[in-house]
Amino acid sequence: MSYTPLNLHSMFCTFFTANHLLTFFQSGHTINCITHYGYMKEDYELMAEYVHQPSSHKRKGATRAFAEIGGSKLAPKLHGYVFFSEVTNGTVVFVEIAGLPKYQPAHGDKAPIGPHGFHLHEKGSCAIGNPNDPFQAAGGHWNPDNQPHGHHAGDFPVLFSNDGHARMRFFTNRFKPDEIIGKAVIIHENPDDFRSQPSGDAGKRIGCGIIQPY
Repeated sequence: MSYTPLNLHSMFCTFFTANHLLTFFQSGHTINCITHYGYMKEDYELMAEYVHQPSSHKRKGATRAFAEIGGSKLAPKLHGYVFFSEVTNGTVVFVEIAGLPKYQPAHGDKAPIGPHGFHLHEKGSCAIGNPNDPFQAAGGHWNPDNQPHGHHAGDFPVLFSNDGHARMRFFTNRFKPDEIIGKAVIIHENPDDFRSQPSGDAGKRIGCGIIQPY
């Protein structure tokens, strides 16, 4: 069986092909992924649907959303995407990140670098501000129902780096995509302990992206 390469939007292709993460092929209406990491086909069909979606459909009220993540000076190679897809009773979150900093174990009073805290923050700004303590304009964790840290609606599992690459898919019943439009996705330098208040002592913010509908 022969396949014709699928021509994706440049910002999407640049991220994935530059990191040798996948090759998309199109056969009729089926998109087939050939990868080194065993990706789930439906994850990339979701991404492909975004890049082919007319701009008029990328509006508030949609059942899907995404954030393009960029790094600060603390992690200048960090980049990737987070996708939010509405399902029955909640949302499936799919994240693909490259360029995470190299893991460093804890030493004395110094926290380890990685696994990385990963949250939704309340304000839709990725302004760098102080380059040594970036993305403070994103505010605190998104916590619409005033829960203690560890149970915020915006508290996500940590990101584990595999030589700089992280991929994760999980379900949450705490929100639907339309509720988080305009919020920020933040990646932290250190792990989240899911206990310290108000934000888990996850350290500096190394990556940020604004959630947009599609």
